[in-house]
Amino acid sequence: MEIDRIKPEEALHYLQAGNACFVDIRDLDSFQQGHIPTAQHLDNQTILDFIEDTDVETTIVVYCFHGHSSVSAALYLKQKGFNNIMSLDGGFTLWQEYYPEAVDQ
Repeated sequence: MEIDRIKPEEALHYLQAGNACFVDIRDLDSFQQGHIPTAQHLDNQTILDFIEDTDVETTIVVYCFHGHSSVSAALYLKQKGFNNIMSLDGGFTLWQEYYPEAVDQ
């Protein structure tokens, strides 16, 4: 199974249009220190509720620190039936470098 990877510029378009769910899989402390606006924090305790409560047709952008772990997380969601899953290239680190004004704390 293949996961689409998107650049920060593409992710910004999704964020501005408000037509994607952003999912942050970093640890909770990192999430609380800064994250993409509207992002939901997902971990082992919250993933099952997310899967149960989210429409499988929702466009989802998954990100981590550098864009590596998010591919595995996106693949997991795809295996759970989600159809529109993408992984953010460069992760939150690159996002924060490109768009420091688009970081919530």
